[in-house]
Parts: sequence; structure tokens; C-alpha cells
Amino acid sequence: MTHLLIFAILALGLNVIVGEVGLLHLGIAAFFSIGAYITGVLTVPANPFHCGFWLSLAASTAGASLSGVVLAAPVLRLRGDYFALVTLAFGEVVRFSLRNFEEITGGTRALNPIPPPELPGWLAAAISTLGIEPDFSRDDRLFYWFDLGLLLVVALALHRLQSSPLGRAWRAVREDELAAACLGINPARVKLAALAIGSGLAGLAGSLYAYRITSTASPDAYDFSRSVMVLCAVLVGGLGNIRGVIVGVFLVFGFDNLLAPWIDRWLQAQTSGDGAPWLVFSNWRLMLFGLSLILVMRFRPAGLCAGRA
Repeated sequence: MTHLLIFAILALGLNVIVGEVGLLHLGIAAFFSIGAYITGVLTVPANPFHCGFWLSLAASTAGASLSGVVLAAPVLRLRGDYFALVTLAFGEVVRFSLRNFEEITGGTRALNPIPPPELPGWLAAAISTLGIEPDFSRDDRLFYWFDLGLLLVVALALHRLQSSPLGRAWRAVREDELAAACLGINPARVKLAALAIGSGLAGLAGSLYAYRITSTASPDAYDFSRSVMVLCAVLVGGLGNIRGVIVGVFLVFGFDNLLAPWIDRWLQAQTSGDGAPWLVFSNWRLMLFGLSLILVMRFRPAGLCAGRA
């Protein structure tokens, strides 16, 4: 469940770019990895920085946001498939760079161990009164409640942003960029703002992910398939719909991370360990997942939660 909350923050960041502004982005996993690796560089004991939890969280968010702006500035004139290809290529460049800069990133070995977050004394004392051990390394519930609270804050902030002048400018550019420019809206600035916010949220999710697994994970964990899965969650839930995106994450990633393993265990128990490949649900899950996407796009093309929320 904690991983689903983190992926929900990641998907909300992508929704700002794809759902609000209408830019097809295929490299969100790159900014997810940038957030994770900034956290790893700043916190692992082998490096001299030894930054705390809050500082590394802020640095990961800011670093990923800055990377999004640096990527977007030269290619804002591109639209549609051309922009998508640039973001896809950027994702692959980041992945192979993380593999090759072994002195900094650890290469395929990743950076670990990332120490657990430390809470301020007053907050630890308050949590102790609730019967929860105020130590992230001993009580996984802390990760769950912290990530849930952060997801709610992000969702509320984006909901308020949708009603702001910037949010209305996003939708105007999405619907008709030329008409928006004629009304005095600067499309380049509007797109840059969306990419900065979306990339920053992806970096925040990457930092939380690194803390949760106590490692940055291998660079191959942030490949193109990760970006596609997040994009599918946004499409299934509904573009531009905050509630729908969260529902889409729980359906897409919940199916893959919770439902499929549970069905595999149940089938193994029913068949007394018979290892027939056709009895392993995980071998069929991608086919079922693809079929589900086809049905959603056929009967609910606007997503399961159509409209803005």
C-alpha cells in the first residue's frame, strides 16, 4: 500500500503535464530516478554529505524540477509525437547515464543503504502517544501514514491550483494553444510551469521510494515500461482528474503488485504446488491488463472518472 501511495504522487505529477496541459510525456520515470538518486547521493554513509531526511526530500524535488525545466526549454516548440519522442529519449539517456557514472551512482549496484528518516523530537513524542513506534526502521506504519498525508497535501494543492489563473491557463493551452496566445497567455511559460511542477512531484515520489526500499534501486528499474505504466494509470483514471488518477494508480499498480501475487499464492495452494505454467496467474497478467485497457478505452475513453475533480 505504501508503494501505491508513492506511485499516486508520481502519477499526479504526470497528470499535470499530460492531463492539464496536454503534452504527451513518455519519460516521467527519468525524473522519478533523479529524485531517488539525489536522495541516495546525499544520504548514503559512503558519501560525505550525510544530509537529513527533510533536506534530501527538498533537494530531490528541486533537482527533478530543475531538470524538467532544462529539458523543456529547448523543445517547447515541439508538439505531439515529436515532444513525446524527445521525452522518451531523455528517459533513456538518464537511465544509461546512471549506469555509466559508477563513481557517483554506483552503476547497476545502486546506492545503499539509505538510512531511515529521523523525526524531530517533538513529533516523535507525539507519535509515541498514539502507540506507534517513532522509528521508520521498526514500524512500517510510519511510512504509510506519512506518505498518505503527503499524498493528500499534494492532491489538495493541485485541486486548488486547477482553479487558479495558472490552472485555467493550462486548460486554455491544452484546448487551443493559438487561441490562448491570442488572449495574452504565454504558452511557453505555461508549459514550463507545468513541467517544473510535474517533474518536481516525480522527484518527490522518487525520494520517498528510495527511503522506502532503503536503496536507489538499479537504473533499469526506471526504464520506459515504468513511464508507460504510470501513463496508463492516468489514462484509466481520467486525464486532468485528480481523484481519477489516484483510482487509476490503485487499479493498475494494485493489480500488478497486490492482486496478481495473491492469486498466484491461492492457485499454488489449490494445486498443491503443481508448477504448470498455465496455472501461474503472473504469466497471464499482462494479457489481462492489456485487455482491460482496451475495454476502458473503448467504453470509457475519457477514463473511469471523466471530468475535472
